[in-house]
Amino acid sequence: AFGVIADIQYADAEDGYNFGGYQRRYYRQSLHLLWDAVQAWAAERPPLAFVLQLGDIIDGLNARSGESEGALAQVLAALGQLQVPVHHAWGNHEFYNFSRARLVHTGLNSRPTGAMASPPAEDCQAYHFSPTTRFRVIVLDAYDLSIVGREPDNPRYWESLQLLREKNPNDNLNSPAGLEEPRFVEFNGGFSQAQLDWFNEVLKFSDENQEKVVVMGHLPIHPDASNRVCLAWNYKDALSVIHSHQCVVCFLAGHLHDGGYCLDSHGVHHLTLEGVIETPPESNAFGTIYVYEDKMILKGRGRISDRVMHF
Repeated sequence: AFGVIADIQYADAEDGYNFGGYQRRYYRQSLHLLWDAVQAWAAERPPLAFVLQLGDIIDGLNARSGESEGALAQVLAALGQLQVPVHHAWGNHEFYNFSRARLVHTGLNSRPTGAMASPPAEDCQAYHFSPTTRFRVIVLDAYDLSIVGREPDNPRYWESLQLLREKNPNDNLNSPAGLEEPRFVEFNGGFSQAQLDWFNEVLKFSDENQEKVVVMGHLPIHPDASNRVCLAWNYKDALSVIHSHQCVVCFLAGHLHDGGYCLDSHGVHHLTLEGVIETPPESNAFGTIYVYEDKMILKGRGRISDRVMHF
């Protein structure tokens, strides 16, 4: 069994609203909801094997108030109460607060040392681990192609900026207004070819060893488990890698605070978790996933529904 949580986006700030101005964001309260999740996970028997934190652990507001390091210390202190590994996806809000170079030296760098396969590239935060026989978890870096978190002297930055400008003529690159493909905005990102090739090799290994694989990343990669905006730029490329193998049973994502779910044409479950940040104080948004030979059962709390995912 393992824990799942997404988009905590903690900041020591008054409540606010999303960019559309219609969904309330509970910045301070999100830390209390995280503590509730930690207490519930710590009480699980048998104990959890690990927790997946799907990105955006603190809000970009912290960068403006100079509170990035302090806010990060608070959320990591809560998660640090767990006696199990916590694996972190990096989302856009991580990059509003920290450079990639800095993130590597924080508690958000959960890449195991001496991981079985070397990463796709030195500055790509993709890795995989096997918590038990014939079961593997792959963490993807959905902002490998991105203009957030990348320095302007990095070739990936220019590649990403060129792609964005090609697809998004708006002055504000965070605006999807009028776009044919509204996912091409600055707060999204994508997967480099090097990462996709690496992903393909890991899945080949898992096929050969008859493993079941869960993949996680901050950005959803299926339109039916998201909206047209909150998607990885080249989600079709990631999907085609997954669909060329037998082993993937589930893709876990965050980013879309309303959540989403679909079972795709190849029998892969796509689960986008509701975000803690837009969860009212009297509710919550986390879950525990129990893994069996032929299915996974999600026991959700608060806004997250229970779900049985057969494979």
